Amino acid sequence: MGRSQQTHQKREKEKQRIRQREDKAEKMQERKANAQKGKSLDDMLAYVDENGNLSSSPPDPKKKKLFNAEDMQIGVPKHEETEAENPERTGIVTFFNGSKGFGFVKDGQTGESAFVHINQLSGPLKENDKVTYEVEMGHRGLNAINVKKIV
Repeated sequence: MGRSQQTHQKREKEKQRIRQREDKAEKMQERKANAQKGKSLDDMLAYVDENGNLSSSPPDPKKKKLFNAEDMQIGVPKHEETEAENPERTGIVTFFNGSKGFGFVKDGQTGESAFVHINQLSGPLKENDKVTYEVEMGHRGLNAINVKKIV
């Protein structure tokens, strides 16, 4: 008599496959039993109201807003250079190092800080001096130019 070609491991794998098939069939039967039959298309639809929220009821046609396609801007609007009415600002020197030749001026209205170099000064400066200046954009941020001490 010959030995059986089916080993213990092969039999266990076959039993496991059969068990998985039976579990899958049971789950499918449960889903079919629990499924709500007779759901209409209207029950499955979702609507977007005038505020952009999802709702189960259709939106009110009275609240509908009409827009002109020509009035809509898609993308970022082009930057328009606006000329400041008074390019001269006033501020206070918050820090100044005379030996290194630089400091910072804080704008009196906006509170922005601007870098100032000794080449842009009309006279000697020290901390807490009130100054008038103009602003230009430098490599690292705002630069104060034409800085004059207010007496």
